Amino acid sequence: MKGGGDDHLAALRARFGGPAPEAIADPRFARVAERLLGSGGRRPAPYAGLPTLLSAPARGFDPAAPDLAGLQVGLFGVPMDLGVTNRAGARFGPRALRTIERVGPYHHALDVLPLHDLAVADLGDVPFRGRFRLEEAHQDIEAMAAALVAAGVAPLAVGGDHSISHPLLRAVGRDRPVGLIHVDAHCDTSAMTDGVRFHHGGPFRNAVLDGVLDPRRTVQIGIRGAAEWLWEFSLVSGMTVIHAEEIDAIGLPAVIARARAVVGAGPVYLSFDIDALDPAFAPGTGTPEPGGLSMREAQALLRGLKGLDIVAGDVVEVAPPYDAAAVTALAGASILFEILALMAFSPSVGGRAVSG
Repeated sequence: MKGGGDDHLAALRARFGGPAPEAIADPRFARVAERLLGSGGRRPAPYAGLPTLLSAPARGFDPAAPDLAGLQVGLFGVPMDLGVTNRAGARFGPRALRTIERVGPYHHALDVLPLHDLAVADLGDVPFRGRFRLEEAHQDIEAMAAALVAAGVAPLAVGGDHSISHPLLRAVGRDRPVGLIHVDAHCDTSAMTDGVRFHHGGPFRNAVLDGVLDPRRTVQIGIRGAAEWLWEFSLVSGMTVIHAEEIDAIGLPAVIARARAVVGAGPVYLSFDIDALDPAFAPGTGTPEPGGLSMREAQALLRGLKGLDIVAGDVVEVAPPYDAAAVTALAGASILFEILALMAFSPSVGGRAVSG
């Protein structure tokens, strides 16, 4: 290098080649470094210490005397898959997501540090009274979520099968029905199956009939597969259904615009079934359906929801027994991080000003 090139290299060496960490000039990145590094200049190893959801601080949950003071969002696991209609294994989902390291902590697209800009803790798992009764398990899920809601803490759950959304919605929508953004391969509004109403194929039908979910403020995205005939309730009740093939036809920006228009400014529950992703990106699930979203499409979709009043959510149906190289668990943890980042901009949770 000669001439101007030598000067440029010399300037780079002067700024970045010294023995001490250089000062970060960009104010965005300087803010991140200050929050993550502090004065010591070191970060903890991502593979060390107690594994928690998104590496959030651990805080136990005592149902008799829950300590939720100072929290804005409570992460918790729901290791229960008694409601599955095909392959079991989602009960291991929360543990699998806790083993995933290096998700976050900085969300560059939304310019937010959700674990630092929000008061967040991993509250452990729902304290189930037993392992064999589906309806009893749903009562225990609702009780924990209700304790969070009563304390003004937004519940963000990791399943478990999708039947857990019904008791969660019962807690979140107890005082008024909420809207729903539901990303999934299946509508999950089917009727009683084998004499049971509360399986993972019907949580949103049950929530509407319980009066805790407003179907006219509900949008279901990514729907596909051979069970379309089971989901007439979605259309009759007034839900907006966007099939997977429509996403290519109208484009993600149009899907995002429709979702935002449907749910409006009111409180919204965000439910993400990992089988919304194509099996190439999420093989570890109980009811895989070809033709789904890519991970990049899912991230773009969720990021387009910035500023909505997301008051609670879940990530469900990660089934580690069918997961190759933990790719589904990584996808699930990444989706969980996206939802948590959105909560930083939710008026009812983080209340950060939305720009752009």
